[in-house]
Amino acid sequence: MIDIYMIREVRSLVNVIVLFPKQEVARSIRNLLVRSGFEVTAVCATGAQVVQRMEGVEEGLVVCGYKCSDMIYSELREYLSEEVKMLLIASRQYLDDCVYPNVIGLSMPLKGYELVEKTREIVTEISEKQRRRKQRPKQRTREEVRLLEEVKELLMQNNQITESEAHAYIQQRSMNSGVGLIEMAKMIKESLTYQN
Repeated sequence: MIDIYMIREVRSLVNVIVLFPKQEVARSIRNLLVRSGFEVTAVCATGAQVVQRMEGVEEGLVVCGYKCSDMIYSELREYLSEEVKMLLIASRQYLDDCVYPNVIGLSMPLKGYELVEKTREIVTEISEKQRRRKQRPKQRTREEVRLLEEVKELLMQNNQITESEAHAYIQQRSMNSGVGLIEMAKMIKESLTYQN
């Protein structure tokens, strides 16, 4: 069974922006999405407003029509991060010409359940990508790897322990103090350097 609160939490991590020049259309789409459990972070009337809202945002979803007062969807697409998806609501003739990556089409006349389902698919995909990225171990720089090796070597020499024991010692100290592994390695190195 799916926990509805978990779904809402996942959806709220994804920036969803609605862009339509007619405010009543934008508000009705926002209301439909909000009633369906999505968190809409902004309702905009111009592409410039969307660009401003999405500045510095790597991922998200823009639900929009073909044209707004200051640009068409393809111009807006160029201003957004590659990872920002666009749900384009337009007539079939405009959708047939749409060949941009990360632009998903939904033809008019719009049915509410189609919008909700398509939004759910896109937001789930973005959320899953975010989750996988967070689970991926952070790559260490060469300097960080050298520091860890140096500290392990110092611990091995001073305490007559193996490399795996030295690594386990650094990890344990890191977890106990709530400090990152590299930061703990720096602290251990400083303390060992002062002792010698």
